[in-house]
Amino acid sequence: MTNPTDPRVIVGRLSGSFGVRGEVRLKSFCADPAAIADYTPLTTEQGQVFGQVVLTGQIKGGFTARIDGIVTKEDADALTNVDLFAPRSALPATGDDEYYYADLEGLTVMDTGGAVLGRVVRVVDHGAGDLLDIAVPGQSETVLLPFTQALVPTVDLTTGRLIADPPDGLFPAP
Repeated sequence: MTNPTDPRVIVGRLSGSFGVRGEVRLKSFCADPAAIADYTPLTTEQGQVFGQVVLTGQIKGGFTARIDGIVTKEDADALTNVDLFAPRSALPATGDDEYYYADLEGLTVMDTGGAVLGRVVRVVDHGAGDLLDIAVPGQSETVLLPFTQALVPTVDLTTGRLIADPPDGLFPAP
C-alpha cells in the first residue's frame, strides 16, 4: 500500500523481457544503479506494486532482474517502457543543493523582486540538463526554465518556493 502523502520518485524503467522465463530488462536511474533493488516496493503509474526486485545480471544499459509476479515472457513483455517509482521516504537524503524531481514539483516560482511567475509542474531532462516546466497563471502554455544556479539561485523547500532570475522575455509580461 502506498502512502498518498509520500511523493513518488521515478527510479527506473522496465524494457521488456530477457529470455523466456519471466526475467525483465531494467534500466536504473539511481545514482548507484544497483540500489534500485533496495527501494521496494516499486510501483507503476497504473498502480501495479512490486514488493521484490532481484538483480540477476548486468546488460548494456542496465540489468536483468526477477520481479515478483512476473513469471512468463509475456508478463515481462507487457511491461515494456513502464516506469518504476519508489516512495520518496525510501530514498537516501540529498546533499546541499541536490534535489529529487519530486521535491521541486509543486513549488511556487518567484522572481528576484518577489512577483509570482508560476508553479513547477514537472522537471524534465532531455539530455542537456534539467528544465523546470512552469505553469504560468493565465497562460495555457508552460515555460521551460533551465535549472541552473545562475537562473535559480534559491530553492527553499521549507516555504515551498524557489527564486528565479530568468532571462528577459522568457516569461510573459504581467
